[in-house]
Amino acid sequence: MSPVLSGVLQFVALFAALALVYRPLGDYMARVYDSKKHLRAEKWIYRLIGADPDAEMRWPAYLRGVLAFSAVGLLLLYLLQRVQGALPGRLSLGFHSISPDQAFNTAASFVGNTNWQSYSGEQSMGHAVQTLGLAVQNFVSAAVGIAVAIALVRGFARSRTSNLGNFWADLVRGTVRILLPLSVVAAVVLVACGAIQNFAGIHEIGQLTGGTQQVNGGAVASQEAIKELGTNGGGYFNANSAHPFENPNAFTNLFEVFLILVIPFALTRTFGKMVGNVKQGYAILGTMVLIWVGFTALMMWTEFAHHGAALQAAGGAMEGKEQRFGIGGSSIFATATTLTSTGAVDAGHSSLTGLGGGIAMLGMMLGEIAPGGVGSGLYGMLVMAIIAVFIAGLMVGRTPEYLGKKIGTREIKLAACYILITPTLVLGFTAVSMAMSGPPGQILNKADGSVLHSGAHGFSEVLYAFTSAANNNGSAFAGLNANTPWYNTTLGLAILLGRFLPMVFVLALAGSLAEQQPVPETAGTLRTEKPLFAGLLVGTILIITGLTYFPALALGPMAEGLS
Repeated sequence: MSPVLSGVLQFVALFAALALVYRPLGDYMARVYDSKKHLRAEKWIYRLIGADPDAEMRWPAYLRGVLAFSAVGLLLLYLLQRVQGALPGRLSLGFHSISPDQAFNTAASFVGNTNWQSYSGEQSMGHAVQTLGLAVQNFVSAAVGIAVAIALVRGFARSRTSNLGNFWADLVRGTVRILLPLSVVAAVVLVACGAIQNFAGIHEIGQLTGGTQQVNGGAVASQEAIKELGTNGGGYFNANSAHPFENPNAFTNLFEVFLILVIPFALTRTFGKMVGNVKQGYAILGTMVLIWVGFTALMMWTEFAHHGAALQAAGGAMEGKEQRFGIGGSSIFATATTLTSTGAVDAGHSSLTGLGGGIAMLGMMLGEIAPGGVGSGLYGMLVMAIIAVFIAGLMVGRTPEYLGKKIGTREIKLAACYILITPTLVLGFTAVSMAMSGPPGQILNKADGSVLHSGAHGFSEVLYAFTSAANNNGSAFAGLNANTPWYNTTLGLAILLGRFLPMVFVLALAGSLAEQQPVPETAGTLRTEKPLFAGLLVGTILIITGLTYFPALALGPMAEGLS
C-alpha cells in the first residue's frame, strides 16, 4: 500500500469513528449539564468545597469562580514543584526542585490548559508532580473550558434572566461524569496496546551501541488519556506522543487523535440540543469539519510533495517523523493538535516543510476553533458566528440576530475584544522577543533566548512559540531554547492572559445575551442553520485571521516555504 493511500484510509477511519459517537456523546453531555440531580460523589465534593450547586450565578459571579479556582490551582502547582526536592525518593525520583521561573511557566501552562513544557519530563518531574499536580490540572483545566462554553450556550438558550448556571456544578459534572469515565476507558485501551502504567523508579538499561541509558517508569497511560481527551497535550516524556511508552503503534496514534477531537466535535451537538435546534449545531459542526478536512489535506500535500532527491528517495518529508506512523499519520496528528488546544506531537514540528509548519501555525492562529479545545473551541466558534452575523447584517442593512438574540453594540464590542486579545499577545511578545534576540545559537543575557536557526525559520521558531502559548496550544518548534527566565516568564504571561481574558469577554457576552427578550423570526431573518451561513462563517474566519497574521506569516513560514 502506498504511503498516500495509507494516510487517506487512516483519515477515513478516523472520520467514521468520530461520526459514530457524535450523536450519543453530544446528547449525553447535554443531559449532564441540564440535569437537576447530583450524584453522591458530587455531593461529597460540594460539601468539601462549601459550594451550593443549585444556586444560580450571574456572569460576574461565574467569572469569579473560574478565576478563583484557577488561581488556587496555579499556586498549588507552583508550590508542589518548588518543594519537589524535599519529597521522599519514589515521589521525587531524586529530582531537584524546579527553578522559580520554570515552575511559574509550568504552573501557568497546565492551569491554562496549554501544557507548554520548557523541561524534559523524564529528567525533571517525579511521580508526585506528574500525578498530583499535572494530571489533576489536565482534568480540571479542561472542565473549566467546557463550563465556560456551557455558560455561553445558556446565554443563547435563556431569556429575560441574568443567571448562567452554577460554575461549581458545571466544573464537577464535567470532571466526574464526562472526563473521568472516558479517561478510564481510554487508559485501559492504551495499556492494552502497549503504553506503560506504573510507579516504578529509574531503570538503567544497556544500549545497542554500548553504554547505558536511564529510563523512567510512570503513570503514563492515564496521563496520556486525559492529556488527549482534555486537549491538554503535555507529555510524560520529552518526546511526547512520539515516545513508544506514550504512543506505541499506528493504532494508538490514530486512537489518540480520536480522543483529541471527540469532545470538541460532540459539543456542537450539545449546543444544538441545549438551544432547542440541532440544525444550529450541525451548522457549527459543518464549519469546523470543512476547515479540519481542508487543513489536513493541505498538510498531507505539503509533506508528501517530492522536492529534491532526498525527499524523493524517502517518499516524502520524513525528517522528524516516526517510521511507525509515517507521513500520513503524522500529518493527521499535527493538524488535529494545532487546530485544537492540544499541543501533543508525534513528530518534530520544526522539521515540517516550510509550508507545513505554516499550516500548523495558521491552525493555531484561527483561534483553534476547528474543532478547537474542549469548550474553548465551541465558544470561540460561537463568537466568530456572532461576527459573521454582524457582517451579514451590515451587508443587507438589517439589525443582526443570532438564535433569536439581537447583536447590538454591547455584544459586538465584547466579540471584537475577544478576537483582538490573542493577536495582540502573539505579535506583541514576538516583536519584543525578536528585538532582544542575539545571534542564532547564542544567549547574550538572561533576557535573551537561544534561537537555533537564522533567517525565516528562526523567526518562525519565536512566532510559533507565542502563537502556541497565547492560543493555549503548547506545541513548539524545537529550535527555540525556551528555558530561559525571559521565555519562561513571557510565555507564562501569554498563556494566562490568552486563556482567561477571552473568558471574561465570553461570560460577559453570555450574560448580555441571557438578559435579552427573544426576537421572533421573520422572513428577513438570516438562516444560520443553512450551508450558506456555514460558508460565510468560514470566509469570516479566514479573512479575519489572514488580515491579522499575514505579514508575520510572510516573514516566517511563507518565506521559508517559497525559498
